[in-house]
Amino acid sequence: MITPNKFFVTLLLAAPCIGGSALAAESEAAVVVELTQVPCQFLESEQGSNHGYRSSSIKDCEAINAKSGASRIEQAEALQLKPGKTIFRVTNKNVPYELGFWLRGEGIAGRVTLPSVSGGGLITGKTQDYVIDLKPGEYIYSCPLNPTPDYKLVVN
Repeated sequence: MITPNKFFVTLLLAAPCIGGSALAAESEAAVVVELTQVPCQFLESEQGSNHGYRSSSIKDCEAINAKSGASRIEQAEALQLKPGKTIFRVTNKNVPYELGFWLRGEGIAGRVTLPSVSGGGLITGKTQDYVIDLKPGEYIYSCPLNPTPDYKLVVN
């Protein structure tokens, strides 16, 4: 089980609390989860281990994941977060094509009942924020453009 501190999680205040209570400021706080994409994987999701994959297209990652994806997911630890506003700050580190991020509920029921966030536009060296109000449940996240395995996130 991965706890947030293994994922470079920080707490940000969405707005300054001027003349308000500490409780009001706390309710506006957002958790920031920093994730780094390298070819065919998220580093933090695989205990920071960069497997050194090389990819110039989606097909390269599809072949790599066909060979190693299942075993890598077995070794990956689920990210554990609390419900509430969460910012996934995703960086494209040395992937030579555009990437994205997709967080959604796990399984058919999860996709119907849980919130999701997705987007692209992550060119090499770019960092982008994806904001979501997480509800309790089981999620998966990945990059369909890289592509990466489906990593697990549990909110409770």
